Amino acid sequence: MFVELFSYVVSSVCALLAVAFFTLLERKGLSYFQLRKGPNKVGLMGLPQPLSDAIKLFSKEYIKPTLINYFPFLVCPFLSLFFALFLWMLYNSYFFVSMGGMSMMLFLCVSSIGVYLVMGAGWFSNSKYALLGSVRAVAQSISYEVSMSLILMSCLLMVGSLSLVSLVNYQNYCWVFLINYFMFMMWVVSSIAETHRAPFDFAEGESELVSGFNVEYGAVGFALLFMAEYGNILFMSFLSSAMFFGGGFLIISWGLSMSLLVGFMSVLFIWVRASYPRYRYDLLMYLIWKSYLPCVLMILIFMSFFCKLVYFL
Repeated sequence: MFVELFSYVVSSVCALLAVAFFTLLERKGLSYFQLRKGPNKVGLMGLPQPLSDAIKLFSKEYIKPTLINYFPFLVCPFLSLFFALFLWMLYNSYFFVSMGGMSMMLFLCVSSIGVYLVMGAGWFSNSKYALLGSVRAVAQSISYEVSMSLILMSCLLMVGSLSLVSLVNYQNYCWVFLINYFMFMMWVVSSIAETHRAPFDFAEGESELVSGFNVEYGAVGFALLFMAEYGNILFMSFLSSAMFFGGGFLIISWGLSMSLLVGFMSVLFIWVRASYPRYRYDLLMYLIWKSYLPCVLMILIFMSFFCKLVYFL
């Protein structure tokens, strides 16, 4: 028990460090996409910039608006970061084997809880902008969780197990990406929408909602929400790599190949943000309910028949 707890703590610390320097990678990447320099004043090439930003945010005065519901308003950011780090229990480290045979059920349960925290952050702020931002974020998250769950089920049908380890081991000889490329593309778009990233960042529509559900947060509260968002991005990159590429390439070690794949998937989030303008909200909803959902259901039905046929043969 102690070894497993220690392994989870190490994974969480590594995830927090990855979040810090992923913010630097995003700022650098967006700047070079726009033919300008990113942060380069603090230290060597701006590398300590995330640490200085963290010190600034955590040392600022925590301003509490008068009309907020005090206790739940303060708790929501802490719980958001806690559940974002809790997902890293699925990481198959040396001492800790990703929650046994029910790891994908844990992912679906914990990722669903995040919807309530986003709603709470907007609701307990008692601000019309925060409430509208949280409602849009919840509607978006719930809609795209449907397609993500069905895509995940279609992958797990091939394995016959709810374990992430079984899904990774199943792809030792053939990636799921090669079996169904279109399913991978729908998963990527659903992941971007689920994490509220551009071009689907309607929860933070600056032109109409100022900053969305986190408009009343500052200092520590904003920093925790910010870290939870980027932690979810990195975890979705890890899960996408494990689901569709088996966690790596056969020609190099699992740890190195997994790092390369997670890095590529993380850069893809930045690349999409730099390339596409913000989508229209009604078109986003039409995309999931009128396009993705019928396609995913057809794929799921086909995979169920195919797996049953293979079982009988």
